[in-house]
Amino acid sequence: MLLTARVAAHHNATSAMGIFGSVSTKQVDEFAKTLASELAKQCPPDPERGAGKPNVTPKRLMTTLEQICGKALGYREQHNLGIYKKARLGNTFRWELTALGYTKDFVDDVTQRLIVYISRKHK
Repeated sequence: MLLTARVAAHHNATSAMGIFGSVSTKQVDEFAKTLASELAKQCPPDPERGAGKPNVTPKRLMTTLEQICGKALGYREQHNLGIYKKARLGNTFRWELTALGYTKDFVDDVTQRLIVYISRKHK
């Protein structure tokens, strides 16, 4: 009976780790801000071109987004991000892009792409 209780306790701890992940929220926030800064560096918002949309070719924007999504996926796998940490990553990324001057539509689109990408099952 004692062994069964230990196995159940270990299983519960492992299940909780799957939800919350193995990294602190502060670290997730810093990583999300780094991703947003990288996007702003490679595809800065251009106030003259539609109030906060990047003034780059669609190909360059897609290449940059693929790089950012790839880094986020690597981070997710390295730190075993659970659902709450993925949501935190997305929210912080969204807030940072907004603070950097991107339009709401652009921010929503890019954030959705990031979250969908890191939430899919990858092998």
